[in-house]
Amino acid sequence: MRWPSHPYLLLFAWLLAAAFAAPSHAADWDIDQLMHSLAQTRSAQARFVEKKSIAILDQPVESSGELLYTAPDRLEKRTIKPKPETMVVNGDNLQIERGRQKIQLQLQTYPELAAFIDSIRGTLAGDRKALERSYQLSLEGSTQSWTLKLVPVGSNMKQVVSLIRITGVRDEIRSIHVTQVDGDSSLMLIEKVAPL
Repeated sequence: MRWPSHPYLLLFAWLLAAAFAAPSHAADWDIDQLMHSLAQTRSAQARFVEKKSIAILDQPVESSGELLYTAPDRLEKRTIKPKPETMVVNGDNLQIERGRQKIQLQLQTYPELAAFIDSIRGTLAGDRKALERSYQLSLEGSTQSWTLKLVPVGSNMKQVVSLIRITGVRDEIRSIHVTQVDGDSSLMLIEKVAPL
């Protein structure tokens, strides 16, 4: 086969060859497909390591433990190190337990906190509508390595959080990076251990 000699025709031929060589599913990858994939997980258990960078501290604060998720809206974060703490979100209820201290909150009373929690729960549940109530969504990458960016749309939330970046592979979340307006940030690395 003789290749065309004109530069534009060469470019066209190269693009055509690249298009046929590329996997067909890459062009179809979008937020709806990601949400559908994530929604298939009914329960999951994972280990986490979280590093919080706070402006007034020289070193990041590190914690670790495990996460448990049960669809559609139960999320449990059990911190083991440096100090035991359990946070359970079930529907609109948030319960925090530190030693003998127990705190119970209704998320509807704290809309910014609810929006932040829903960024995680909504992603785990593959609930695009829930996410879009508080965030503008954009997706980069492919099924093998994706990044979902959540930018707050509400004025109150915009004063606290500038960006949430959630990365993953297929239907698994691998990290959650929160950048606050004041410059503080947190990065949670997540490793799935087994289905419940």
